[in-house]
Amino acid sequence: MSADVVIAGGGPNGLMLACELSLAGVRPVVLERRTERTRENRANGLVGQVVRVIERRGLYERLSGSKEPPQPAPGFVFGALPLNLSGLEDNQLYQLHVPQLRIEEVLAERAAELGVEIRRGHEITGLSQQDDGVTIEVAGPDGPYRLETRYLVGADGGSSLTRKLAGIGFPGVSRDTMVSRIVHATVPDSMVDPVTGGLNVPGYGHIPPFMHHRTERGVFVYARFPGKPPMVTTMEWPEDQPGDEEPPTLEEMRASVGRVLGADLPLGEPDGEGPFLRRKLAGGNTRIADRYRDRRILLVGDAAHVHNAIGGPGLNLGLQDAVNLGWKLAAEILGWAPPGLLDSYEIERRPASERVVMHTEAQSALIAPGSEVTALRVLFTELLGDRRNVRHIADMMAGADIRYDMGATHPLAGRSAPDLVLDTETGPVRLAALTVNARPLLVDLTEDGSFAGELSGWRDRVDVVTARLQGPVTTPVTALLLRPDCYVAWASAQPGAADRKGPSATDREGPGADDREGPGADGRKGLRAALARWFGAPLAA
Repeated sequence: MSADVVIAGGGPNGLMLACELSLAGVRPVVLERRTERTRENRANGLVGQVVRVIERRGLYERLSGSKEPPQPAPGFVFGALPLNLSGLEDNQLYQLHVPQLRIEEVLAERAAELGVEIRRGHEITGLSQQDDGVTIEVAGPDGPYRLETRYLVGADGGSSLTRKLAGIGFPGVSRDTMVSRIVHATVPDSMVDPVTGGLNVPGYGHIPPFMHHRTERGVFVYARFPGKPPMVTTMEWPEDQPGDEEPPTLEEMRASVGRVLGADLPLGEPDGEGPFLRRKLAGGNTRIADRYRDRRILLVGDAAHVHNAIGGPGLNLGLQDAVNLGWKLAAEILGWAPPGLLDSYEIERRPASERVVMHTEAQSALIAPGSEVTALRVLFTELLGDRRNVRHIADMMAGADIRYDMGATHPLAGRSAPDLVLDTETGPVRLAALTVNARPLLVDLTEDGSFAGELSGWRDRVDVVTARLQGPVTTPVTALLLRPDCYVAWASAQPGAADRKGPSATDREGPGADDREGPGADGRKGLRAALARWFGAPLAA
């Protein structure tokens, strides 16, 4: 084989997958049709649990420039309605304001450090599948060539050629009822609010920054980013569509702002390159692939699902696809994957994409023009007065409402691991520092480290740390088994053997030796079952 895995697409999702595979000891090749990185910035940051994913791979400081751990956002927005998250217990809605271009740059740097081969200017033109791999036809700068691989992953966007060549359907709907205009332009300094960083528009009033500001005629957004001119966005639902073949002029954009706000906002060209104009017909391209895998071809990110961008969930969804798939695909290639492990990728990630489709569709309905929508927004505002509803929406936006089926009963099982600080023999350490190498990890918090003793047959695949918890925890826990994607495969609240009365489970023999550890989900029997389920059979003694 020419490569263990070929990844079609060198955007953030493809690069993240390449890094995950390399960390697991697999050799990927990335094919990217662009000869150079795009200058078009498709997103302005990360939202949700993906911020913690980035930190748990050692990339947060590179992107944020801060040595401090990520902090939950004190507020956010849902369908242009403000969400007050201050004081929300266990808020998992994180934000990192970094342009997608920088995210892609950092991921490319990390991939290079890990030895990933990235071929720019190379595009898949055809493929055929065999029982043991995929043969790919590629058009490169020096002409066409053939590449053989054990697996092919399409990370080549919503128009994925990989998906089309594999014959994977992409059912859904597309609606071009809305016109989105985006420009980077200057605004009068006198209109910039020195306290909030938003705008005070004469004849209209104050507009907070970064928030979708909805009127009955459309939506307006104003945002400032370090080192870049302000970004101004409008959304309108006109009867006559102007088309998206040509970028709008600043005069057209100023007229659009006037229609949405009913007030004038002067716009000027920024210093340097610009003014970075874009017009796009939108309204909702909502599709999910009818399957994420066809034998030895798999899909991640937009190749598997597309949705409205409102709320910024795209990278949260796509990068977590890559982290979920990477270790499972590596296990299959390296030969220790238990039966069905690779199929669990779609089982786990499809519900996540369905949730994103649902809440972006709901938000799209809430920002549409019309008095009936205004009435709906009044009702939603009343509902958001209940903190339980705020928590529900915040978890949904963060992707924290997804719980994978781990077959375990502990409240943490199936969830993304909490941010723990551990007291180890070498000093305090945050859990995130122990997951940079993307290996499975058993965290034994018992007094005698007795759960770690069950790991002997899996030491080649699973790391272990014995520690004590620093600070209080809301959910009692004495041990956690983490998958490489940092989801909890198993957890226990039971004490170690030295803390229990009578002989330990390992001292007793015969059927039922683990019976008094409960129904088998929290004790040693449950740990061994989870190890076998996710990380294969133990080594022979």
